[in-house]
Amino acid sequence: MVDLRVDFCSHEAAKYACEHWHYSKCVPSGKLIKVGAWEDGNFIGVVLFSRGANNNIGKPYNLTQTQCCELTRVALNKHISPVTQIISFAISFLKRINTGLKLVISYADTNQGHLGIIYQAGNWLYCGLTDRQTEYWLKGRWVHSKTANSLVGSVKGLKSRKTLPKHKYLYPLDKKLARQLQKIALPYPKKPAND
Repeated sequence: MVDLRVDFCSHEAAKYACEHWHYSKCVPSGKLIKVGAWEDGNFIGVVLFSRGANNNIGKPYNLTQTQCCELTRVALNKHISPVTQIISFAISFLKRINTGLKLVISYADTNQGHLGIIYQAGNWLYCGLTDRQTEYWLKGRWVHSKTANSLVGSVKGLKSRKTLPKHKYLYPLDKKLARQLQKIALPYPKKPAND
């Protein structure tokens, strides 16, 4: 049996994991909580949490900005532990250091063909598709409008596109909130039978 451990990791370690083991090849902008994962003492990757791109991320659930966060990246190298276990350990760690935290939100990127299978396997609640977002072409890649604005100050004149909606998942850390959110949960999306 492998010894799985999570703890804070450096920005350099998180950057390496995201650039080498995540499809986006980048670290998101803004303040991050960087939770590293180790198996038998070997660094296997990072789980990143942030306030997300939406300043009102908790508003639909009557939560303040400090009561919820977004699971922003899961960037892992080869590992033995299930991804759901690594995420679960990371969330438990996060909750210990943020006692007022009540909800973690994450998105499965339909632009990458993702359905959110790791969230489904971890018993997250599914609440449907997001609205389409605007991305801007900057430094050779498409970036979210918030990232583009933080990097260049103005997106005027940049090439833009609308993304596909993303699947939205919720992981309540509070029993009362979990009961409330269960009422709005939808059936998990599945791959079409002919895929």
